[in-house]
Amino acid sequence: QVQLVESGGGLVQAGGSLRLSCAASGLTFSSNTMGWFRQAPGKVREFVAGIDWGGGTTYYADFVKGRFTISRDNAKNTVYLQMNSLKPEDTAVYYCAGRLYGPGVRGTSEYDHWGQGTQVTVSS
Repeated sequence: QVQLVESGGGLVQAGGSLRLSCAASGLTFSSNTMGWFRQAPGKVREFVAGIDWGGGTTYYADFVKGRFTISRDNAKNTVYLQMNSLKPEDTAVYYCAGRLYGPGVRGTSEYDHWGQGTQVTVSS
């Protein structure tokens, strides 16, 4: 049974930082492309960042470039999202996702497995 468990969310002031973690089990983590998505109330789930199986290639949404960094530790079966310079508009539930095969990383339909999400709230 595949499990992706996010942690690290919380309440932070604008300009602050948070580091999200996603611990994976039940899958060959080192073969999976991993992604972070977010969903704000009343909005569709959107791509935030992605990383290939080896960690050599990363992808970012334009609105987080220069502020967020995705990384992974295959020895720990964990993917991370370091979020700096947070803004109130970054407030959302953040989800981690994984997939084994496929050409893309930005679409929700590309992913096979999802975590339950972790809330990030940025106050102004």
